[in-house]
Amino acid sequence: MTRLTLVGTPIGNLGDLSPRAIAALTEADVWFVEDTRVSGKLASHLGLKRPMRLVTDHTDEATLKRYVTELRETRAALITDGGSPGISDPGARLCDLCHEAGLELDAVPGPSAVIDALTLSGFYAQRFAFLGFLGRKHGSMVSELAEFAGSALTLVVFESPHRFPALLRAAHDALGARRYAICRELTKLHQQVYRSVLPEIPTESRVPAKGEVTVVIEGLRRATRAATPR
Repeated sequence: MTRLTLVGTPIGNLGDLSPRAIAALTEADVWFVEDTRVSGKLASHLGLKRPMRLVTDHTDEATLKRYVTELRETRAALITDGGSPGISDPGARLCDLCHEAGLELDAVPGPSAVIDALTLSGFYAQRFAFLGFLGRKHGSMVSELAEFAGSALTLVVFESPHRFPALLRAAHDALGARRYAICRELTKLHQQVYRSVLPEIPTESRVPAKGEVTVVIEGLRRATRAATPR
């Protein structure tokens, strides 16, 4: 019997919630969530009331093990604030412990900011690397990105709306002139996709510092790689 179901939830537009996701959330006795305020809005939208357990970066190992013990006697759903649980999400720790304990898991796929941004960017993405949130300092961002200076991998990075200019500056220092796309407020009313080439950084009037931001940086194209000295 499946004890924990990982449920993909909307990243903005509640219309993206699938019938399977609704069924899994309805059948679950308890929800494991990242933020009860966010998940409470989803529960209200569905007309549901479920006990919620927090799984965050600050949840200690003893608490997670207690959750695993509870899961032997109940059915639960794991959700993040939006998108797929376990992807740049602390819920992965609970999933790992459930596997080690021999509990059966299932997953209901759903919306993903990573895939949505790649799709909208228009960049070739047969191969890509998702880097999540990079370090906060310029040097650490440059170091993490520099590993891909000679790579054809398209890169996907999460960043706050106030810090994406710093990310773009670091990307130019590490990667040189590359095409990029800023995907803001994905699936929401004010969705925006802004494409340009490093080192250009858009002004506030072009890309407002509001909402959630996913940045896609094109990989080194073949023609460019062929011209690179060895």
